[in-house]
Amino acid sequence: MDKFQRLRPVGRLEQYSTSRHHLKFYNNVAVSATYTLPESCSLPVKDYVYKACEVLIGQHPILSAIPVDEDTKTPYFVRLPEIDLDQAISFQSRQNGHPESDEEDSELEALLQVQHNTPFSAPSPFWRLCVLTEAEAAERFTVAFVFHHAISDGGSGKAFHKTFLQALHDTASSLTSGEIKRCIPSPQTPLLPNIEDLHSMPLSIPYLLTALFKAKVYSWRDPGLWTGSEIRTPLKSFLRHIVLPKHISTSFKERCRENTTTITAALETVLAYSLFTHLPGTFTKLHCQGAMSARRWLPDSITDDVMGVWVQNWNESFSREKFKDGSDSLFPWDEARRSRQTIETILGLKGKDTSVNLLKYVDDYHQELFLSKVGQQRDASYEVSNIGVLAVEGVGDSSKLQIGRVVFSQCASVAGAGVEVSVAMGGDGCLVLAFCWQEGVVELELMGAVIEETKRVLYGLCV
Repeated sequence: MDKFQRLRPVGRLEQYSTSRHHLKFYNNVAVSATYTLPESCSLPVKDYVYKACEVLIGQHPILSAIPVDEDTKTPYFVRLPEIDLDQAISFQSRQNGHPESDEEDSELEALLQVQHNTPFSAPSPFWRLCVLTEAEAAERFTVAFVFHHAISDGGSGKAFHKTFLQALHDTASSLTSGEIKRCIPSPQTPLLPNIEDLHSMPLSIPYLLTALFKAKVYSWRDPGLWTGSEIRTPLKSFLRHIVLPKHISTSFKERCRENTTTITAALETVLAYSLFTHLPGTFTKLHCQGAMSARRWLPDSITDDVMGVWVQNWNESFSREKFKDGSDSLFPWDEARRSRQTIETILGLKGKDTSVNLLKYVDDYHQELFLSKVGQQRDASYEVSNIGVLAVEGVGDSSKLQIGRVVFSQCASVAGAGVEVSVAMGGDGCLVLAFCWQEGVVELELMGAVIEETKRVLYGLCV
């Protein structure tokens, strides 16, 4: 590793992920998308994928960088001299064909569960591309971009696919056989700055004093709060996802608009509804964590099309008393509106007073943030992260490159929320929710019931 070009130090938020990755407390994130090549493309899918990756490696310097010394207090990035695409990209043929528009993708789900249980190791790239191909429809393939959270956030996974789509568009018509390269030299472009170098990360005195009191003196825990089991190892992730057909997804968006809330806020509330329905009545409180992109208040160089880690979070609480038993006509839209207001309040702070800003006071990430918490109760019941819509114009035109279903997912987090819920929508207009949880933290039977309840409630609100 000493022979590789040394780049900048790992930032504080990035170090949060290098530490938990080293400890096997968290492995990776994935954004998957299905592509359909235009009729004019006659070469094997592998050729187009390799060519697009060559373009992206030149465009995104973080794809050729890996963090080293993850086990220390001073990790840093190095640049790999080249990327061997044969190592970074794998191909697997579907056995059951592509799912229908209203069906879950069982083969992608199985692939992602394996990937989310597989960490990275140097000197290989800290990202992988897993491609599902179809024998009966050679022009259609699904690309799962799996990556270390210290090199990219969920929005960056979306950015990868946006630029992958553009690279396919730019090269598909002109690509010729024999043009494909296996080893791609790394660019010499500097890495983009970490969030701490771009934002002052301010903390108000009341926020800071409250955080310090909870951390050092006393932190009261509601006895009715459910967060799954205590924090434990080892990490083994389970993954399931649900797909809302286009007409249901469209109807849900309209219902959110009618009730003056957002999709993210409404989903937080739906998940609380589903959990309360299947948890014993002694659990009266749920804590939800939300992840949001910080790009909107960073310099103009940090656009939606670049890759890095620029995220912050917020917290929301739900009480059982607000969720009445009975039909979906009693769904608590007031709670969804309240949740929207929480999100808007956090957005209004523009990066001030969030837990990410407190990382400057952490000396030993491994011990203070992770190892010391094993055996303790976790803080959050579930997390919701929504990367929004990834689509392309000209849907349905066989002469144009198409992007269909998009699935956003992440592994379970040993010291994080009991359940991770990741949300995205693709060019097929289907809203997809991916649920991930750790073995032994949440019972399989409970998760199965919650997932089915979530789907039932969403259909019930929209039909």
